[in-house]
Amino acid sequence: MIAWIALFFAGLLEIGWAAGLKQSAGFTRLWPSILTIIAMVGSFALLAFAMRSLPLGTAYAVWTGIGTVGAAILGMALFGEAATPARIFCILLIVAGIAGLKMTAS
Repeated sequence: MIAWIALFFAGLLEIGWAAGLKQSAGFTRLWPSILTIIAMVGSFALLAFAMRSLPLGTAYAVWTGIGTVGAAILGMALFGEAATPARIFCILLIVAGIAGLKMTAS
């Protein structure tokens, strides 16, 4: 169970560094760049920890799925990106895939 918790927080940090990349303006702003790099290192470290006991494909897919869904939602909520029904449906498909991988992981 601890691996899944670590993977969840790794995914949250991935959302953070994705948003940080936007805020850092291509690593041209100091503090957003530093925070982005810290989030990247933390995300990768937690992913590596989770992969000690979770299958590679499952862990990586769940990690990227959490990051993808979170970044898409943040983009719509904070950066004015389109929140079309098609985009929301696709996000729900990703969430369903993450849930399916979690339920079928060995």
